[in-house]
Amino acid sequence: MKNLYVGNLPHSTTEAELRNLFEAHGAVEKITLVTDRDTGRSRGFGFVEMTNASEADKAIATLNGTDLGGRTLTINEAKPKAERPRGGGHRFGGGGGRGRDDYRGHPRQPREPRW
Repeated sequence: MKNLYVGNLPHSTTEAELRNLFEAHGAVEKITLVTDRDTGRSRGFGFVEMTNASEADKAIATLNGTDLGGRTLTINEAKPKAERPRGGGHRFGGGGGRGRDDYRGHPRQPREPRW
């Protein structure tokens, strides 16, 4: 069993189209198209699990760099998802630390009253 990453897919690609493309090279166990959690729209990549490792290698060699729907496919062996720490840590970088009168190194000029 070998899991293949298929990248740069047209957003309109269906599981059936992907299955047909890969079944020409060997038995396909499972197709997974990755979609956006919020919109449900395809994110342009997916995974193909093939039963036989040598057939999967042939599929990579044959299909990588080929054209599907006007886009050049990127196909390689999928790497296991790295464990990401849950919670804690800083998610977003932040600036801050500047005082009220510190505007990019120049003190703020007092304004004239509006009345």
